Amino acid sequence: MGSTSVSTSVNVEPGEVVQPEDGKGTIRVIVADTQSIFRAGLRKIFALEDDIRVVGQAESLDQTVAAIQKFSADIVIFEAALAPNPADAVTDLLRQSTSCRLVIVLQEPDQEMTLDLFRRGAHGIVSREIEPEMLVECLRKVAQGEPWLDSRAVGWVMQAYRTQGMRPAGSRPKVSLTPKESLIVSCVTQGMKNKEIALRVGTTEQVVKNYLRKVYDKLGVADRLELALYCLNHRVVEGVGQAKPAARPTNGHAPAAPATPATPNAASAASGSRS
Repeated sequence: MGSTSVSTSVNVEPGEVVQPEDGKGTIRVIVADTQSIFRAGLRKIFALEDDIRVVGQAESLDQTVAAIQKFSADIVIFEAALAPNPADAVTDLLRQSTSCRLVIVLQEPDQEMTLDLFRRGAHGIVSREIEPEMLVECLRKVAQGEPWLDSRAVGWVMQAYRTQGMRPAGSRPKVSLTPKESLIVSCVTQGMKNKEIALRVGTTEQVVKNYLRKVYDKLGVADRLELALYCLNHRVVEGVGQAKPAARPTNGHAPAAPATPATPNAASAASGSRS
């Protein structure tokens, strides 16, 4: 999509709201991008669609957070370059609204970044050069709850899946996790960071990292995505409790926490920091 070739007569400042003519069935979008001409181009494209309305804009990460909090949006189109660590930004933005979905715009294809963004819960990942009609289709699919990746990105995700699935059987011994290991794995599959897991189970971040390394060795996986896929394939954490915030230890030991059933989620798994 050539952003230099489009313009618009509508002038909407970052963070300013554009009220849709009819909110029913309309996909409400926040456009967050560093380039004003790109934002203007998207507004012009979406203005031609009856079911898509730009309700807010942003040109920085802070403005994006403020726009999500202020406006009721279905999708945020977020330029990865707005954040020093786009993957962390995805996690933080998704916390601002449980109903809002993220479509990330990359300057150029990047396998590692794509996988990391997808692990963190991005609902769509597109190139800055995406054709207008494809971007419109992307928004409609994402609004319906479907993920959106181009064919190359799908190949990267599938390869990551196969890498986990094709490991020799000898490298994946029979699962035998301790209760603490199972609880930490359950937290990982829910997209929690190591710091959050440590708070939940009443230990330190370093101890969580040590546990995860042991789990990786036991299951024969290399990272959080492979761990999540393994758990889904082998139902490792079915029936494992989700820890409630633990009280501070008074005698050097964290008290046991009550549990509720937890279900692994591959889309949000590996959203914590790498260990």
